[in-house]
Amino acid sequence: MTVQQAYQQLLFQLYEIYDDREAANIADLVIENVTGLRKIDRILNKQFPLNDQQLKQWENFTDELLQHKPVQYVLHEAWFAGMKFYVDENVLIPRPETEELVNWIIEDLSITTHDSRFTIHDSPLTILDVGTGSGCISIALKKNLLTVEMYAIDISKQALNVATQNAATHNAEIHFQLVDILTKDALHSLPMFDVIVSNPPYVKKNEASSMHENVMKHEPHLALFVPDEDAFIFYKTIAEFGSTHLNKNGKLFFEINESLGKEVCMLLQHYGYTSIELKKDMQGKDRMVRAIIK
Repeated sequence: MTVQQAYQQLLFQLYEIYDDREAANIADLVIENVTGLRKIDRILNKQFPLNDQQLKQWENFTDELLQHKPVQYVLHEAWFAGMKFYVDENVLIPRPETEELVNWIIEDLSITTHDSRFTIHDSPLTILDVGTGSGCISIALKKNLLTVEMYAIDISKQALNVATQNAATHNAEIHFQLVDILTKDALHSLPMFDVIVSNPPYVKKNEASSMHENVMKHEPHLALFVPDEDAFIFYKTIAEFGSTHLNKNGKLFFEINESLGKEVCMLLQHYGYTSIELKKDMQGKDRMVRAIIK
């Protein structure tokens, strides 16, 4: 089987699951992973034959994709903030809207020199990432804000293993801890912070029926869903924690459910936060909140 034949056959099968554009993107990623050839190289080498190992890998990847497994989990890689991250089914796949949140934090906290970003503060800032998952938020912040001291917590030991692997790959020094944010006794081990950021579970269980099959079957529900009767459980807990663990003029950043923007802002006001700003993502959806504790 040639490179072109493998691409066309995979593409034809993916059309049954995805729209044309997404199917083509997935096929490109798979063939590049299998052959090591970029798209331009594959165009120039259409008749390049797959060896036995490549053919077997292509077959395995195809089987997994046809079971609606996201390509990021199939290839064990996802891009975020210009960096490649290892991902598996113990962590959420990093998403573009979360990258927008990271960019907002970086812009809010930094000044840019000729080739690097530093915080605008005289002393190093301490930042906590709650529910770190793959570590994409904490690693991107550490790589872009060179002087920060970065902490990251998660309830899942398996997720922390993934995050630790990614931090090592990107040479990012981060203090990872196994902590359940909903268990108050466990929070005493954490210091004070200048910034807390979280992309917590925020999808209500009654919204599950509208979600894509590949998300429902493969992404960790622990990191996705909240009870219908208490959709604000993580926002409330983290806001309360921030009210006692943020330094004066400390900042709290949330990624939020697009339908809960006003409610989250009211909740933050209840816990004593000020200068609350609700920000839309590139699709015009209420997706991020920033607040300050005095």
